[in-house]
Amino acid sequence: MHRTRLFLALIALALAACGPVWNDPYPPAESGGNTLYSAFTDRPKHLDPASSYTEDEYGFLGQIYQPPLQYHYLKRPYTLVPYTVEQVPVARYYDAAGKLLPADAPMEHIARSVYELKIRPGIRYQPHPAFALDAAGQPRYLGPDTAAGRLNIGDFPETGSRELTADDYIYQIKRLAHPRLHSPIFGMMADKIVGLKELGATLQKAAKDLPPEAWIDLDKYPLSGVEKVDRLTYRIHIKGKYPQFNYWLAMPFFSPVPREVERFFAQPGMKEKNLVLDWWPVGTGPYMLTENDPNRRMVLSRNPNFSGATYPCEGEAQDEAAGLLADCGKALPFIEKAVFSREKEAIPYWNKFLQGYYDASGISSDSFDQAVRVNVGGDVALTEEMQQKGIQLLTAVKTSTFYMGFNLLDPVVGGNALKNAKLRQAVSIAMDQEEFISIFQNGRGLPGQSPLPPGIFGYEDGPAGINPYVYDWVDGQPRRKSVAEAKKLLAEAGYPNGRDAKTGEPLVLNLDTTGGGMGEKSRLDWLTRQFQKIDVQLVVRSTDFNRFQDKLRKGAVQMYYLGWNADYPDPENFFFLLEGREAQVGKGGENKSNYANPEYDRLFAQMKHMENSPERLEIIRRMKRIVQHDAPWVYALHPKAYSLTHAWLKNVKPGDVGHNTLMYRRIDAEARAQARAEWNRPVWWPLPVALLLLAAVLWPAVRGYRERERRRAQP
Repeated sequence: MHRTRLFLALIALALAACGPVWNDPYPPAESGGNTLYSAFTDRPKHLDPASSYTEDEYGFLGQIYQPPLQYHYLKRPYTLVPYTVEQVPVARYYDAAGKLLPADAPMEHIARSVYELKIRPGIRYQPHPAFALDAAGQPRYLGPDTAAGRLNIGDFPETGSRELTADDYIYQIKRLAHPRLHSPIFGMMADKIVGLKELGATLQKAAKDLPPEAWIDLDKYPLSGVEKVDRLTYRIHIKGKYPQFNYWLAMPFFSPVPREVERFFAQPGMKEKNLVLDWWPVGTGPYMLTENDPNRRMVLSRNPNFSGATYPCEGEAQDEAAGLLADCGKALPFIEKAVFSREKEAIPYWNKFLQGYYDASGISSDSFDQAVRVNVGGDVALTEEMQQKGIQLLTAVKTSTFYMGFNLLDPVVGGNALKNAKLRQAVSIAMDQEEFISIFQNGRGLPGQSPLPPGIFGYEDGPAGINPYVYDWVDGQPRRKSVAEAKKLLAEAGYPNGRDAKTGEPLVLNLDTTGGGMGEKSRLDWLTRQFQKIDVQLVVRSTDFNRFQDKLRKGAVQMYYLGWNADYPDPENFFFLLEGREAQVGKGGENKSNYANPEYDRLFAQMKHMENSPERLEIIRRMKRIVQHDAPWVYALHPKAYSLTHAWLKNVKPGDVGHNTLMYRRIDAEARAQARAEWNRPVWWPLPVALLLLAAVLWPAVRGYRERERRRAQP
């Protein structure tokens, strides 16, 4: 009988496993509803706005924190608009004597720029125990035993809130100088914000005089360049003229951090339990982090205290036809909760997207052919499978530039002489970026023509935008110059047929790179072939990242591969990578090529302080021609992002500059539930087959057992 019972139990188990949502990865209590489901691959290392500086971290911080400014969700080029302040600040200029100057004052007369920011009243923080008060109006959770018995932020039963004030923004600016936070932009901002460098030195000394875990109350340390005007107004004083400062005011670095929040997390025993701001951010934004397990999943829930934001009513010409204006004027955010699951492998991520369990997905190389087809003309379209599911393809060229750089200090590839420039031009022609993008990027990129990517002021399409030293404009299209032209330039540089004209020795060039990426064998083979076309031998020296950076700092490279993502959408953020004062060797700057051209530097100093205008555009054109001729870089490519969204995810517009995008998204939960049910119907036919096979296996044993029992029962 026990075998029969086992058989029936197995049948029941099989039937139970074949319910209508048998493959749903989410618990029944939270599956569906007004929830967005997404995934992340790299765990965020920092969620403190003073320390964070990576894209994966900003994906969370952008939803939690509110810097003073934000980017308009729909407008392109990217446009700054108010977020917590009443208007985008307009700098006032003063001379060295403190006299107010007119807006068009010459740059050399401006000693100080002042930005005044007035906060909208009524903005409130998310509920948090740091704001909880007792009956006497004192912090409820402040004392030596606060951390005892608590492992999670949810273990504090009482919470509170308060209004956002100017003091909170001022406190965060001071935190950029905190020696224990290691803010990645402190050095840059110390050169811009009056008094910040001095504050950093003062805090460095204070930290040495205190125990390692002791709290440093920043309110005790003044910052001369930031002043409080009233409860909701503050001013920031900038050295000289720096029009790009408004862009920084849209980044998490300048989000508010209240003093009481930092004091709460600085208590004994909190750090050991990850009860720190770097793990549990506290903001005024549309969402708050309610679950943080970066090895498994992270959950953002709507901030019940968030209000006042509405969906935009204007954008680009095509936005209305794309349905991106249908929610004009409606209160934000639309989505109540966002669940982010960690996926370390691309295939599980992709399969769950196809099953409807993720609302959006990128396209990896493994899934590219399944998702997208490219016709003979290069046009991209979804495959029939994707179309049948109603999946939408969104593409956008990223505000990024990837390049192969030359070290201008190197005696072979460097130097400012015309023959040296011709060598670099020859290599630039030989590097067939169109082929590279087709083979290794699945067509997801645009060949670079200058340091500027699309979407940045000064980038131009058409014949005006091409690099005339690498391309010709033929029949309405850019055409890469011939290998014969590259060989001619190489001979003029002193290397006919790839050999030194004086010694007869072959020209051997060295490329330093890190493992992976361009260190993959197929890509390196491709690179070697590009140089072989002009009879030049290429030696690839692969190393680890730290060693690679050390060689760059010392100028011990000939050529190297790097890229740059825009911190903010302004040409200054790309052109500074080739400014002489930013040279890596000797100055420690971001100019890894150690390029220096006095005329370029003069134009850069003029351009960077200008507002966008026809005059600024003309200067940018001259700068582009200089660096195209001098060729310190092979302008490789601007990557193109491909993303897929299900039809039930609304209001999605590609962009990689603004980060607070979740509040604009909307979910049609009913449509999603229907699609999930249709796409994940249980397959029943294997069940009877399996049961028959199971019965066939078990029946001889059952029959044998019964036969033995019958024999025992006989007298």
